Amino acid sequence: MRRATSDITDILGKIPFRVAFSGGWIDLPFVSEHNPDPYGSMVVAQVEPEFAWMPRCGICSSTRDIAMKIWHGQVPHDRDRMELVKELFWAENGQKVDHSGAQDMVGLIYPGISRLDFDIRHEGGHFPRHIENCNDPEIAAWLSKVLHVVTIEPRPPGYYPLDVKNLDPEWIRRLGRSGIDCYDGIVNKDIHKAGQAFNECMLCWEAILPGICRHKTITRDLMGELKFYQDNYPGAMFSGCGGGYFYVLSDDPVPGGFHVTVRVEPQG
Repeated sequence: MRRATSDITDILGKIPFRVAFSGGWIDLPFVSEHNPDPYGSMVVAQVEPEFAWMPRCGICSSTRDIAMKIWHGQVPHDRDRMELVKELFWAENGQKVDHSGAQDMVGLIYPGISRLDFDIRHEGGHFPRHIENCNDPEIAAWLSKVLHVVTIEPRPPGYYPLDVKNLDPEWIRRLGRSGIDCYDGIVNKDIHKAGQAFNECMLCWEAILPGICRHKTITRDLMGELKFYQDNYPGAMFSGCGGGYFYVLSDDPVPGGFHVTVRVEPQG
């Protein structure tokens, strides 16, 4: 007889997942070095490990796999968070040519919703110069309610988003500001401001790294589908380059969408 498991984390492990919103790619130095503003921001939220996300979908599953291995299935609670971010960053990126950004690591380690401010003059742009963190259960519950996740599919074999780079400073400025607006919208429970920031981020991605949105290996009309969600709801964006999932902000149900639980750390 098979032994009953009491919780999905018995299978998935206790380390959270992270979802990333507006401003993504500003955490990469090859982007942030062209930002004319003092810094640019992006937003991540830590979510409970309630199910297995698809791989290759911008959910930092590979980073989480490394964290599961080096920390034996649970994030250490007796160490400085930024110290953990850097340990995990170098554990993943030590031998890689195209580095994963530190937003992956921050999202796995910091609870709640975080705005990460990146400045090329701070540690070479690899790590945020400041993290504005919201661990408010009420705001986390609101975001969990209005965020709808719609499945697309994993990035296809042979997909590479960096074939074309249009590193225009004005678009990069807008990208970094979309993260600021997104965070402000979330912490003030302003679905329209947050949604506009989702849409703005997608415009920036399409201009700066068009392979995020269109690529010879992508056979679906992802931008057509995205436009539908943006036209009919306050905002929508990809979970990562090449699709993965749509993140749709809405007070109303979104057909095919499901919710995730934004994780906060217990108070007191």
